[in-house]
Amino acid sequence: MKISARNQIKGKVSKIEKGATTSHVSIEIDGGAIIMASITNEAVSELGLKDGESVYAVIKASDVMVGVA
Repeated sequence: MKISARNQIKGKVSKIEKGATTSHVSIEIDGGAIIMASITNEAVSELGLKDGESVYAVIKASDVMVGVA
């Protein structure tokens, strides 16, 4: 599959927390950092996601926000 997003980070699924309609998928990347994605439960099922599976976090955003306290 080819996609236009340039921010593709390889990692492994470390945890999947299913909610009523949405799952929070934690992806551990090199160095131990975690990227979390919120995707539909249907997408988790269609992709066959499970703990330990190699995946890519694909990040495409038009805005990046920064806040200070």
